[in-house]
Amino acid sequence: MRYIALLTLFLATSCSTAVDTKDLPNLNGYWEIKEVRFTDGTKKEYKVNSMVDYITLDSLNGFRKKVQPKFDGSFVTSNDAEPFKILMQNDSIFMEYNNDLTHWREALLSISQDFFSVRNEEGIIYHYQRFEPINITP
Repeated sequence: MRYIALLTLFLATSCSTAVDTKDLPNLNGYWEIKEVRFTDGTKKEYKVNSMVDYITLDSLNGFRKKVQPKFDGSFVTSNDAEPFKILMQNDSIFMEYNNDLTHWREALLSISQDFFSVRNEEGIIYHYQRFEPINITP
């Protein structure tokens, strides 16, 4: 009987989300991709990124855009941005994107001050770390 109770407790806690809504503001800022884990178990690591993601979240709405870091600490950017909404569903938190051409969502797996990870609808997991700009000025 005790075994069943422990098993039930383990399953209940392992199914709960690792993301707390109070951590969502940590998404704000510049992020670089560090690793992608594919559904077949393989992974791709990124040592250097020519583009980084800039994310802004206000309440449950935000946008994400690609920017290119420059050596003086600034960024080259465009007017393109993907708006998203934060959705909570079945003990999971999603970033849901919707534009004129397509609709998709990513499940937030973890968020901290310096790291976050998401899983897309194909099951691919993306790990990000906070971007630290390089400032080389004469």
